[in-house]
Formats: sequence, C-alpha cells, structure tokens
Amino acid sequence: MFKLSAEGLNYVQSELTRYETKQSAIIRCLYRAQDENGGWVSNDVINALSEAMAIPAPQIEEVATFYTMFNRKPVGKYHIQVCCTLTCGMMGGRELLALMMKEAGVKEMGEVSKDGLFTFSKVECLGSCDTAPMLQINREPYTENLTFEKGLKLVQDLRTKGGKLESQISKEL
Repeated sequence: MFKLSAEGLNYVQSELTRYETKQSAIIRCLYRAQDENGGWVSNDVINALSEAMAIPAPQIEEVATFYTMFNRKPVGKYHIQVCCTLTCGMMGGRELLALMMKEAGVKEMGEVSKDGLFTFSKVECLGSCDTAPMLQINREPYTENLTFEKGLKLVQDLRTKGGKLESQISKEL
C-alpha cells in the first residue's frame, strides 16, 4: 500500500494552496507521488492522492492516464524516452532507440530490463528539433545531438556509474 512521505504530504498541501481549484494541482502532485513510488503511478498512488487532495480518485486517474509523462506500470531506474518524431526520426532516432534497447537487454518498449535499470519509451516531440536526435532520462535535462556511439556509451555509463546523476553523465557525452 502506497503512502506519501511526510514531505510528500506537505508538498501536496502546499500545492493545493497555489491554485484557485484543487484540480489544478493534480499534475504537480502526481509527479511528486510518482517519484516517491519508484517512477510509476499505481492505483494505490491515485487513492493516496485522492485522500490527501480530497479529490475523487477518477479525476486523478483521468490525468494520470491522459498524460504520457505518468507511468502506469513499473519502470526501470532509468526511464529513457527517445524522441522519434519527424526530425529526430529523420536523424536516426528510431535506430538509436533500437540500438540502445539492444545494448540494455530490453526487447520491448515499456519492458524493464532484467537488472531493473532500464525502461525505454518512444515519445513524441520533446521540442528540441535543432539538436536531433535527442532523449530524456526520467525528468533530467535533455541529452541532445546524439550519435549511435553516444547512445551506446550512455547505456554503458548508466550501467557502470549507476549512482551518478543522469545529468552528470549526459554532460560527459
């Protein structure tokens, strides 16, 4: 059973005071709860937020299922979201994604690697076409201007430097 931490509850209560309606705080509170639940939003998370926010659970679930940034099933420690829309796709985004998945030992989109480190998603435009192809890991800053070599190195570095912040690894590329 998921339970928000004391800090999480304080965060939710603070967010509820920032907006004219409680529903306006759902996205920010879902982000917090997803982070506290290992990167995904379970039904228990929705119920805990419903109680903490005094909002019916179906309203929170509507938001969690509408937006792709909320994961409705468990993900690896590193959720690698590769842009495959027009520009990134033309610059090799799809091939880069396939190569990185193979390196990580992941066969299907959304699958968690056996070591629990990786989950990959193909995402729509992340808004950085001039630096294509690019990706985002969890909610860290973008990793841009990728090549196949940089993508492979990223997976290898995340595996070997697991405790290092993603943004630090990305800057080294």
